[in-house]
Amino acid sequence: MSDRIAAASKLAPSASLTVETVLRVRHWNDHLFSFAITRPPSFRFRSGEFVMIGLPGEGRPLLRAYSIASPAYADELEFLSIKVPDGPLTSRLQGIAPGDPLYLGRKPTGTLVADALLPGRRLFLLSTGTGLAPFLSLARDPDIYERFNEIVLVHCVRQVGDLAWREELESQLAGDPLVQDQALLQFHYLPTVTREAFRTEGRIDALIDDGRLFARPLTGPAYFDPASDRIMLCGSMAMIRDLQARLQALGFREGSNAAPGDFVIERAFVG
Repeated sequence: MSDRIAAASKLAPSASLTVETVLRVRHWNDHLFSFAITRPPSFRFRSGEFVMIGLPGEGRPLLRAYSIASPAYADELEFLSIKVPDGPLTSRLQGIAPGDPLYLGRKPTGTLVADALLPGRRLFLLSTGTGLAPFLSLARDPDIYERFNEIVLVHCVRQVGDLAWREELESQLAGDPLVQDQALLQFHYLPTVTREAFRTEGRIDALIDDGRLFARPLTGPAYFDPASDRIMLCGSMAMIRDLQARLQALGFREGSNAAPGDFVIERAFVG
């Protein structure tokens, strides 16, 4: 075990936490990485939920909420994270290596789940940055393809190198053991970049305004229709607040686990 997380040797399970092992780490660039850990046999979650991840802190564990990027059927749990040099947790977490231990919360939760949405025809998963993570789980959930005719995943980032899992998503999840056949017909991936040249450029609101979000091969109207469209938002607070106001002005109702609606956000992250 490396010195950078030597204190992790003191990890011990508790009523709310298990101790899991890092299986692999992938550094996408100098400010973005993903990691996979072991999954306890008793750990169950719904696609789109988040869970607490952490390391020992001063007197008590240092924990942060992370959306689960892996599908609900996977034998491991994967997460996507930014690197914050002076971040209390991420400054240490970015140095993890296979074999290192991490804390994992026992109770996943969240509102970015299919149960919080009413039935519809098109499902739009609108993300910026690491907000992609819960939608990676949802896009590989067979139930989503039964609930919706089309699934549209939009990932907006600053630089092309920030498009994590781009190859897998561009292939329409080819090779996925459960959804590859359905995804080939129903799944659409739209990456967009704001600070570099790329085939699609601009923020999500710009793609909505000029109709690029609704372009072929997507079918249906070139606008959001509350009668048939369902939307999930995850990413920057500015994006979520802007699109939330826009959707509500169009007649969309926010949903929750207790009262399903037309769109959902993860309030645990945005306040």
